[in-house]
Amino acid sequence: QVELVESGGGLVQPGGSLRLSCTTSGRIFSIDTMGWYRQTPGKERELVATITYDGTMKYADSVKSRFTISRNNPENTVYPRMNNLKPEDTAVYYCNVEKFYDGQYFHNNALWGQGTQVTVSS
Repeated sequence: QVELVESGGGLVQPGGSLRLSCTTSGRIFSIDTMGWYRQTPGKERELVATITYDGTMKYADSVKSRFTISRNNPENTVYPRMNNLKPEDTAVYYCNVEKFYDGQYFHNNALWGQGTQVTVSS
């Protein structure tokens, strides 16, 4: 069974920085797209940033120039570096995997982590 585990969330002051990480466990040989989404109570989950295997990145307009996403393909991990955090960045952040290969089969179903809380407050 494949699982995603997020870490690195916490409380940070406005203007501060955090680096989240998402590690994978189970039978994964390679991943097409990895990314991060976030959700606040009463709202739909929204895209933060994604990165493909070949390094193509996509960002939500609200985080462009402040967040940077990177990944380690051999280790199947993904890291968003979040700078100049704002109170409106407060949310539960979820790691996402789209399309992966387990060494035998291709899987088109999306995987989600359990989420990590990020709170930006003074």
